[in-house]
Amino acid sequence: MTRTLLVIACVAAIALCLAGMWLGWRNRGKRQAELAALPALPEHLSPARLAPLVGLYIGTTYARSWQDRVVARGLGLRASATVTLHDEGLLIEREGAEPIFLPLRDVISARLEPALAGKVVGEGGLMVINWRLGDTELDTGLRADDKTEYPQWVRAINERAMV
Repeated sequence: MTRTLLVIACVAAIALCLAGMWLGWRNRGKRQAELAALPALPEHLSPARLAPLVGLYIGTTYARSWQDRVVARGLGLRASATVTLHDEGLLIEREGAEPIFLPLRDVISARLEPALAGKVVGEGGLMVINWRLGDTELDTGLRADDKTEYPQWVRAINERAMV
């Protein structure tokens, strides 16, 4: 009987934790509802400027606040991704989620960072793109499968960005 009560208490505690996390995520999304709509994907994109960058979309945070994840507009969903750079902007195609298009006019800069959105990987392990969504400045993080591609990507983005 004691063992049964202990199991029930553990299951209830786990359920309570999961419910709290779900409510927190939902409430964060409500607080971020004022964010502008994501830019539409253009009908036609120019050829890619670099070979696609394959890796993991880490997430998006408010600029210079590496743990303040943005969950509104689907920006909080971590997923495998392929990134391509076009004359019009950056296209982040995520598995299981809507693509994200960052027009070059909204991209401020790119840099390497050790952490973003609660993911810590070590010095220079993430490529972070700083951009504007309406009046809000955001940071979007990507972890490439091949880190040797970072320098050419950061250079190419910064050459085309509105620095």
